[in-house]
Amino acid sequence: MGEITFSDKDLRAMIIPLLLEQLLVMLVGLADTLVVSYAGEAAVSGVSLVNQFNTIFIYLFTALASGGAVVVSQYIGRKEKENAGISASQLLMFGIVFSLLAALLVLAGNKGMLRLFFGSVEGPVMDACMTYLRISAYSYPALAIYNSGAAVCRSLGKTRVTMYISVVSNILNVIGNVIGVSVLKAGVAGVAWPSLIARVFSAAAVTILCFRKKNGVFYQWRWIFRWDFPCLKRILNVALPNGVENGIFQLVKVALSSIAALFGTYQIAANGVAQSIWSLAALAGVAMGPVYITVIGQCMGNRDIKGAEYYFKKLSRITVKLSSAWNLLIFLVTPLFLQFYALEPQTKRLVIWLVLIHNVFNAVAFPFSGALSNGLRAAGDVKFTMYVSVASTVAVRLLLSYLLGIVLDMGVIGIAAAMACDWMVRAGIFIWRQKSGRWKRFKVI
Repeated sequence: MGEITFSDKDLRAMIIPLLLEQLLVMLVGLADTLVVSYAGEAAVSGVSLVNQFNTIFIYLFTALASGGAVVVSQYIGRKEKENAGISASQLLMFGIVFSLLAALLVLAGNKGMLRLFFGSVEGPVMDACMTYLRISAYSYPALAIYNSGAAVCRSLGKTRVTMYISVVSNILNVIGNVIGVSVLKAGVAGVAWPSLIARVFSAAAVTILCFRKKNGVFYQWRWIFRWDFPCLKRILNVALPNGVENGIFQLVKVALSSIAALFGTYQIAANGVAQSIWSLAALAGVAMGPVYITVIGQCMGNRDIKGAEYYFKKLSRITVKLSSAWNLLIFLVTPLFLQFYALEPQTKRLVIWLVLIHNVFNAVAFPFSGALSNGLRAAGDVKFTMYVSVASTVAVRLLLSYLLGIVLDMGVIGIAAAMACDWMVRAGIFIWRQKSGRWKRFKVI
């Protein structure tokens, strides 16, 4: 087998569209929040609460797509494009089945689920939650179909395709929200239906592109309507640990929100504003995850171990440089962001401290605790990364948040410090794991 090579130009062609796509999604998210605010406080609260619930399913669809991306990337690296196409088709089929079951579950039990999670909210907010959740559930299959197609495109290195689709989709979403809220006065439904339409467009666009034979790896109808258990097992062997890891992380986030709610109004406000800035600051590290999957996955599929070792180091250097520059930029413009918030001076000072703690460790530790772990998963080392991530999230982030935040009375600063410690612990372990070479033993295909 020959060596797998990615030139600097190839890597730039993958990385830049992913960065722009992530940035666009975040900016559109801010625009959505602004538009929703004109539908009233009940609408804002309903959308915010249901989005927390929807995130669980989004994580599951993303985990499934990541499992498919690893398998497809490895077959591409092995030059077995037929098997890569079969795996892509099976990913689409399973994604449709799984998302339809999830949608039916939510549509059948939405009242009970919302009362279980948010039973204490006021009547108008609960009504908004139910409207938004029902319409959101209709979009689950579209979300799963888009994620499956995006995983295939990224495995082929065609990240520009998903960027273009994301641009059009998000423009449709924003325009639809403005019409639904400001023109039609449809409230929560005026926000929910445009999101559904945008997701259906994304799913249709990426699926049409994934049927094109000139891609080399493409969907095939005969494999979409088949149940190939050995192929699905390979995908789920990667997807299930990733899904468990993401699910527990989301539950811990909810628990941390409960802890933060104990610290008084100004700290709660500072934490909320800081988290919106944190999301933007984390962009570089998050965007590099799919690059690791494509590059390391193709190398390992071809059993090009030296190539994988080389790109582990190269991608780590790129991620640290990108993250450092981006986190520094976001920290420098944070005071400018804060001009748009009607906050007390002490709250603004606390936000700056929280952003400083986050950005320093997001630049030096997250490239290894987050992005590097995707490389290990792409090599098939999925159970180790799951065990480490789950243990560190619970034992370090959650328990340390309680100790520092509540017991030592550090408040939200304690939660930020616990997050940094979690990243440092995982970074150290994943660096050791990569250097140990134990990831070389695994075979996904």
